[in-house]
Amino acid sequence: MQTILNIKTDKKLKENAKKIAKNIGVPLSTVINSFLKQFVRDEEVTFSAKDYKITPYLEELVEEARKERTNKKKSDYFSAAKSFISDIKRGKCENEAK
Repeated sequence: MQTILNIKTDKKLKENAKKIAKNIGVPLSTVINSFLKQFVRDEEVTFSAKDYKITPYLEELVEEARKERTNKKKSDYFSAAKSFISDIKRGKCENEAK
């Protein structure tokens, strides 16, 4: 059995949420129900008042990765997962990326 839930929210927020839901092909009620199910399952809710922005360091790493991909340059740090794991176990990788 389903029930109706009436809530008050900002008009622009509702419009934006409805637009995004439509873009991914689901009604807004499905999105809200998904959030409610997650809330009940996890018994927690996360609030954030700030926008997350990429740090300058991460911007540098992303740009470096883009250049390597564009130049089709392969990283020569590790040629195989086994050598990577081996170096980690020996503590060889610490601070090499800086």
